[in-house]
Amino acid sequence: MAHKVKVTVIDKKLYPELQQQYCADPQAGACPVYNVGDEFVFEREGGRDHFWGCGLGTLRRTSCAAPESVAGGPTRAHCSEAWDAIARYIYTGLQGGAIMRGWMREENTMIACCSDGTRPVIFKIERVDEGAGS
Repeated sequence: MAHKVKVTVIDKKLYPELQQQYCADPQAGACPVYNVGDEFVFEREGGRDHFWGCGLGTLRRTSCAAPESVAGGPTRAHCSEAWDAIARYIYTGLQGGAIMRGWMREENTMIACCSDGTRPVIFKIERVDEGAGS
């Protein structure tokens, strides 16, 4: 059975009071490289290995007019802070493993966010199984 992993940006947060207090650019604003609704698909079959390329070229859907400006698009790998937070779940899913058994309602799903404390991006990570009666 082949496994893919779908990652969807489900929310972005912004804490301007923390940016004002701590950031070198107090007007940095929300994360510029992800958009709510961005969808990425990771594969490791048929000569493709999106995991080892840090998700370069995994973008499948975005509301952004310029996909090349989105992390995971055709020219940009995923942001290092986001990649650090989601890579372990992507790798587990690509191997067919339970992403978060006992914590989430479905073991093939995890909700995670990047570690940018002033403007975190929240991701839904889902293992998609293909070939089991589909």
